[in-house]
Amino acid sequence: MVVEGECILYPCYFNASLTRAEGRRVSRALGSKGPVLGDIERALSRLNVKFQVEDHHHPAHWMRHEGRVVVEWRDKKDILIKKVAQKLVVKR
Repeated sequence: MVVEGECILYPCYFNASLTRAEGRRVSRALGSKGPVLGDIERALSRLNVKFQVEDHHHPAHWMRHEGRVVVEWRDKKDILIKKVAQKLVVKR
């Protein structure tokens, strides 16, 4: 259950090999090839944001069981997604 002040992030949001219709939420230039939950965790740690990893899956990708991250965030979700994507690009 998501409460106010939390955002959920899935690895598919940052996967450059997916289309927007398949769940990618960033441009291909900001996306990563095959991001995993650990990559997102490291990016959030660099941003000094509190988060919790859960063993849930994206509804459209129920067969993958990639997991998700629940982040304490009070601003717009798009801002968080872009910041995490930029930290992923720096890593790779």
